Amino acid sequence: MVVPVPKQTRSIAIRLATLDDIAALATLLVKSFHPPQNWLMWSYPFLRLGISEDLRLRLRSDNTTYRCLIAVTLENQEIIGTAEIALKHWFYRPRMTAYISNLAVSPSHRRLGVAKQLLQRCQMVAEQWHCQRVSLHVLENNLAAQSLYQDAGFRCQGNEGSWRSWLWQKPRRLLWEKTLAVEMACPPSVKTTL
Repeated sequence: MVVPVPKQTRSIAIRLATLDDIAALATLLVKSFHPPQNWLMWSYPFLRLGISEDLRLRLRSDNTTYRCLIAVTLENQEIIGTAEIALKHWFYRPRMTAYISNLAVSPSHRRLGVAKQLLQRCQMVAEQWHCQRVSLHVLENNLAAQSLYQDAGFRCQGNEGSWRSWLWQKPRRLLWEKTLAVEMACPPSVKTTL
């Protein structure tokens, strides 16, 4: 499957993350999901350390049903985006689902098609795993991400109420899914070419 690349994003490549990418990935994720706030700046080193260790554990594992993709610039190999995909089984679903998490793009490279390319590559991985469905969560107040997912063929399946959203008036998480044209259920252990 050939994916046309918009002019603005021709100078990027998408590859698998390595252990050498952890520091830059952690910084990207902290900046994307925890925007700078003056009184919380003291917590950034701890957030970055926690994210780094989580990534290190996942990347070192021999899990054949997990991938961490990164978008890099061709000029200097700067990491400008990331997405993780893994097989997930929910007790109320009869089949495994490819689940996308931590989709993030550097603020200076947003609205250039990077997230769209990461989503397309995640979908390719899910198809290699023979999954019939790709799922992800997004906060209900993240309208830009919801627009991206809708344009990519995802549909909102509902919200997840949680005690945190009720107690602290935090936005709820919405489950979005896309059905793929694949005939087999996800095998429990598969290798992909990406």
